[in-house]
Amino acid sequence: ALEIAIDALAVLARAYGATKVVGIESRGFILGTPVALGLGLPFIPVRKPGKLPYEKARVEYELEYGTDALEMHVDAVGPGDCVVVIDDLLATGGTAQAACALIEGQGAEVAAVLVMIELTGLNGAAKLVPREVHSLIRY
Repeated sequence: ALEIAIDALAVLARAYGATKVVGIESRGFILGTPVALGLGLPFIPVRKPGKLPYEKARVEYELEYGTDALEMHVDAVGPGDCVVVIDDLLATGGTAQAACALIEGQGAEVAAVLVMIELTGLNGAAKLVPREVHSLIRY
């Protein structure tokens, strides 16, 4: 099942002409790394605060129960990059929206957000408009 999911995400990433793949900590690493490897693209981790060793860009975002933050190396993406964001689950959309803000804040374009599972009742995809969202499984 994991191979099928990775292959399906890779097909979508290729269709968007991705030049880089971003995975959101931590399950996005499990899906995004093999997608990037299979397409011969760089993989960029977006992490919780304090885990990256180099100069970082940071975005804080709201959760249902408080706030959190994500970080990315400042030199990971830039103008001219066409990025797909990969994660395992899209629920309320806050984490994916924060990852997109990090990427776009560095001047890159988010081509699409690709997830394995979307919980449609939480309407997270609406937070990502005008970016496209593709989910392999929708509940």
